[in-house]
Amino acid sequence: MKSSVDKVSSLQRKLNVEIPAEAVASAYKRVFEGIQREVTIKGFRKGKAPLATVKSLYGDRVTQDVAQELIQSNYGKALSEHKLDPISSPEFEFEDPSETKNFSFTAVFDVRPEINLKKYEGLEVEKEKLEIDEKKVDQVLENIRASRASLVDVLDDRPAQKGDVAVIDFEGFVDGQALEGGAGQNHELELGTNSFIEGFEEGVTGMKVGGSTTLNLKFPTPYHSAELAGKPVEFKVKLQALKKKDLPELNDEFIATLGGPKNLDDLKNSIRDDLKNNEQRRIDEGFKNRLLKQLVKENPLDVPPSLLKDQKAALIEDFHKRMHEQGLSHAEFESYVQKWDKDFEKTAAEMIQSSFLIDAIARKHDLVCKPEDVDNKFKEYAQQTGIEESRIREFYAKPEQMSRLTYMITEEKVIDLLNKSAKVKEVPASALKEEQI
Repeated sequence: MKSSVDKVSSLQRKLNVEIPAEAVASAYKRVFEGIQREVTIKGFRKGKAPLATVKSLYGDRVTQDVAQELIQSNYGKALSEHKLDPISSPEFEFEDPSETKNFSFTAVFDVRPEINLKKYEGLEVEKEKLEIDEKKVDQVLENIRASRASLVDVLDDRPAQKGDVAVIDFEGFVDGQALEGGAGQNHELELGTNSFIEGFEEGVTGMKVGGSTTLNLKFPTPYHSAELAGKPVEFKVKLQALKKKDLPELNDEFIATLGGPKNLDDLKNSIRDDLKNNEQRRIDEGFKNRLLKQLVKENPLDVPPSLLKDQKAALIEDFHKRMHEQGLSHAEFESYVQKWDKDFEKTAAEMIQSSFLIDAIARKHDLVCKPEDVDNKFKEYAQQTGIEESRIREFYAKPEQMSRLTYMITEEKVIDLLNKSAKVKEVPASALKEEQI
């Protein structure tokens, strides 16, 4: 076997392998002898048919088997010979082998970047200053009141307005035909929530109890029902009743029903603590991201193309799922991805670069996740969640879950190391420089 390596790019290699004709002939012989032992050919006992007969019957079918055997038996040898460690699956190219000729194949793959740690101590990073706006506390109080609100009739002789709950009968028609699923009686519609198609709530706003109207609207494009997208629709609506939310007073009696706080001050303090905890987690996550961005900036390295492609696709798929849950249409998603394509690629590259750097720092400082670290994490999860440790261990018995956990633990240990020497500058949220999608 002869082999050589071409440098396609900084992190891509092309392995060239040539196998002499005698080795190819031996491979053919082994494959044909294997067939000879297994097949039954008319006129011969099983395993006793002449090799020449086997070749005449199965010659065209063994080509791929021979190629596969030759590649499998020589690819690893060639990698070892050139001390190559592929980080991606190889892309093989070859022509069909011939029993009397040399056989050649090539394999293109990515390799790990060479990592030279230049600076990871004393990184200068901004961190958002923790500030709790009292308006947020007030908003949570209002949300609590709204969640316990009761509906009461509007007694004033006035038209429906935003914030009211309109009790309506309605029926929709498309092309003169009743719209399937487009009718309702005594339906409670909170005006201002945009829960119907555009124009519907605006049409009900201003109506008086007992009044009727016809709304000529159009389904949006795109729409979850493709056959209705962009089509005109007519709704006949009657306002049966008008209600409004009656919010409870924030007195001690109401607060006692919530369980826990005994008075308004206690409730506000509890809300404030929850907000602080949530904000601190968000701030810490943002700080970690900026710390890793700075680490990448100070220690630039090339990114294997195959990893970049996969990571970018994973980011986009995750984004698609989250946006779908929030009601973003497929067309809007495609438009967003196209507009922010470079940002997705930049984020994917930074994630890959930081993972290589974390691994290098962890190895240098003996911070790679150990079995006792995993055991401690299981105990921590069990205490936090109340779930039995055995069930947590069962969940992480899956290789992909354990791989994520061990990387997360290693990352946490490296982040702690970086934090100890980082030069942190606290700034208000308004002054923070964010570079995230």
